[in-house]
Amino acid sequence: MHLALQDMEYKDPTPIQKETIPILQAGRDLVGQAQTGSGKTAAFGIPIIERVDPGLRDTQALVLVPTRELALQVTGEITRLAAHSGARVVAIYGGEPIVKQFKALDKGAHVIVGTPGRVIDHLGRETMDLSRVRIAILDEADEMLDIGFAQDMVKILRRTPRKRQTALFSATIPTFIRRLIYYHLKEPVWVRIGEEIEMVPETRQFYYEVAERDKLQAMVEVLGKPGTQSQTLIFSRMQVRVDRLVRELQRLGYDVRGIHGGMRQKERDTVMQGFRKGRPNLLVATNVAARGLDIPAIDCVINFDVPEKVEEYVHRIGRTSRMGRPGTAITLVSEWNIEAFDAIKERLGDAIEERPLSLYQPSARS
Repeated sequence: MHLALQDMEYKDPTPIQKETIPILQAGRDLVGQAQTGSGKTAAFGIPIIERVDPGLRDTQALVLVPTRELALQVTGEITRLAAHSGARVVAIYGGEPIVKQFKALDKGAHVIVGTPGRVIDHLGRETMDLSRVRIAILDEADEMLDIGFAQDMVKILRRTPRKRQTALFSATIPTFIRRLIYYHLKEPVWVRIGEEIEMVPETRQFYYEVAERDKLQAMVEVLGKPGTQSQTLIFSRMQVRVDRLVRELQRLGYDVRGIHGGMRQKERDTVMQGFRKGRPNLLVATNVAARGLDIPAIDCVINFDVPEKVEEYVHRIGRTSRMGRPGTAITLVSEWNIEAFDAIKERLGDAIEERPLSLYQPSARS
C-alpha cells in the first residue's frame, strides 16, 4: 500500500480520509458525509485493499455507485491503490456488453465496483457471488436513491453476509437513507466533514438574470470568445436541450461536446476521455449523466438551467474547486426558474453574487 500511495503521489490526507480510514481499519461500520471532491474514494479504497486477501479467489469487497462514469473512476483509483497487492478490481455497469463482464468475473474479482442495476442483473443470472463479501460500500447513496435504485440497494445488501462491514457515503441523508442505515449498518460511526449543504469555500459563485429567449446570447457573453475557455462543465436539464445547446455553440465556433443518457456508452466514453485531456474544453451534460464525473481540471461550472433543489445545486457546484483548487460557478436564472433559485439563495445566503449582463445595458441595444 505504501508503494501504491507513493506512485499516486499521495501526501497529506484530506479531512474525510483522516477521519474515516482509522474507523474502517478498525472494522467499524461508518456513515460519511462530505463535500463532493473530498477524496472519499481513497478513504474507503485504502481500507478495502488492506482487507482483501489476493490469495483467495472470492469477491471480498463490493462498492455500489450511482453511474457508470463513477464506476469507472472508482475502479481506476482502487486499481491504482491495489497496484502492488495482487488484488483484482472489476467494474460492472450497464451500457457495456454483459459477456465482457462475464469473462472478467470468471477470472476472479476480489473487488467489484458496480451500478445497482447491472449488479442485480448479474445476481439474477448467477454470474456474481457476493456470499463472501467482507466489506460493502454505498457511495453517493442519495444519488442512487434519486436515480431510482432504492430497492436495488436493499436487495444487493441482502445477498451479502450479515457479518460484513458496511460504509455509506452520502452528501445528504433523506428519510430512506436513514432507514437503510438503521436496518443494514451495525452501530455505525457518523463522520461529517462540513455542513450537509455547505458550499466549497474556494468556489466563487455568480448569477445572471436573463430572459429565457436570451439564454444562448447570455451563455456566449459568459463564455467569451471561442478558444479562450478553460475546462468548463455546463449543466442543462434535458437531453434535447443538451443536444440543441451543443449544436448552437458549435455553430458559433466553440469546441464543445455533450453527454447524456441517450448516447451509446462507447460514445460517452470517447467524449469523457477527450474532455479529461482538454479536447473539447466545454462539456454540456444532464444531471444524471454528470453524476459521479471526476475531472480534477474543471475550472468552471455553468448552470444553463437552474437545478430544482439546493442539494442538486451543491452537487453540481462541487464539480469545481475539487481538492482545494479554486473554481467558479455561474448560474443563468430565467423567468421560469426564479422560484427555485430563490430557495437556493435563501439556503446559501450571500455566497452567490449577482452580476449584470451587458446585453441588457443601454449601449447593447443601441
